[in-house]
Amino acid sequence: KTHVITGEAGGITQHIGAYEVNTGHGTVTFLDTPGHEAFSAMRARGAKATDIVVLVVAADSQVMPQTKEAIDHARAAGVPMVIAINKIDLPNANPDNIRSQLANYGIEVEHWGGKTQCIEISAKNGINMDKLLDALLLEAEVLGLRANPTVRAKGTVIESRLDKGKGSIATILVQEGTLRVGDAILVGSYAGKIRQLMDERGLPRDEAGPSVPCQILGIDGVPQAGDTFIQMDDEREAREIAGRRHRAQKERELRRAQRMSLEDLSNKIAAGDSQQTLRVIVKGDVDGSVEAIAASLEQLTTKEVRVQILSRAVGGIKEADVMLAAASDAIIVAFHVRPDANTRELALREGVEIRSYRIIYEVVDDIRKAMEGMLKPEIKEEVAAEAEVRAIFRVPKLGAIAGCYVQSGTIERKLKARVYRNGIEVAESKVVTLRRFKDDVSEVRSGF
Repeated sequence: KTHVITGEAGGITQHIGAYEVNTGHGTVTFLDTPGHEAFSAMRARGAKATDIVVLVVAADSQVMPQTKEAIDHARAAGVPMVIAINKIDLPNANPDNIRSQLANYGIEVEHWGGKTQCIEISAKNGINMDKLLDALLLEAEVLGLRANPTVRAKGTVIESRLDKGKGSIATILVQEGTLRVGDAILVGSYAGKIRQLMDERGLPRDEAGPSVPCQILGIDGVPQAGDTFIQMDDEREAREIAGRRHRAQKERELRRAQRMSLEDLSNKIAAGDSQQTLRVIVKGDVDGSVEAIAASLEQLTTKEVRVQILSRAVGGIKEADVMLAAASDAIIVAFHVRPDANTRELALREGVEIRSYRIIYEVVDDIRKAMEGMLKPEIKEEVAAEAEVRAIFRVPKLGAIAGCYVQSGTIERKLKARVYRNGIEVAESKVVTLRRFKDDVSEVRSGF
């Protein structure tokens, strides 16, 4: 009702992932939703960017896949949670239903004898917002959250962008110390001198203390979300360290291609390496399959190899899944779902293995064989081409014809094809006829 709306005027919060809200208890800094991609990147780099996660769930809905993902991220980062059940003013609100669903995910709320604070609110009507702030204050007191404003400033990058006129602009969250205009700074593998400090509304400020979000100008590159920054005594020293980090990053990228895969696990076990942990992320087309696969894989745990299910969810493979897998050295098991082109590229870059399956027992067999060190070389499925259906023509006796635009690769008549809707498989078939306009052709390239 008061401060957040002024912060969002002109869509500011879409540009900056954090903003301050003044309350009767002091100032609280809110990071935009944990579903924010920056949160995944921070999680992947192990940065403890937030002190408390406020998990907002609508009382008239249910616990959504992205809520489950946010719970996984918060747990992996080791950050405590406060639950806010929103929209309690609606006639079909059912907070108890939400609590029971959260209990299925292992979150026990205080109402039911657990340790997690749960507040029923209506953001629109301002109901119980004071109680939510009280809960945050109590949580902060119990955790003993303190910061020293007099030490060397350090913190985390929330997001960054390149501005045509101003150059690199990084949104940062100061976690300790005080940052001032003119300070030398080291951000990830970049360095610089702070030319300008601005708050979330783009207004200039002279300094930023602990838990203060701000935008900074003067870095000689665009850092990544989740990178840490530290104030330096000398700009030249900052640039030297940045240069060393840049070289080290290049070496790491070369090594990253050697992440854990099922073959690696199989080879290590065959060579007699004991006590391995295989971390798995399960994605499928329906909840029943996902639950069945996860339960079957967990039962495979032996003295030598522990199978740990990091996350299980319904739907196509998202970039957030790949980031979680990269951070945790996990493999992704895909059942009747697939990643889009961007996600596949990210997986390739991060060295994350995505294994696609169509029959449940094949998943279990593969993992078991890998654990016994007897995995046969896998038969890989290559994506030859991708096309988007733009129009459907119905012809008597022939049925439906898909009018497609080839987006990548080359479609050939001899290949099989699968139809995906929102990343979930809906059909598989052999290509019977292939035509470009009225001509029969043997192949169609991308762009046609």
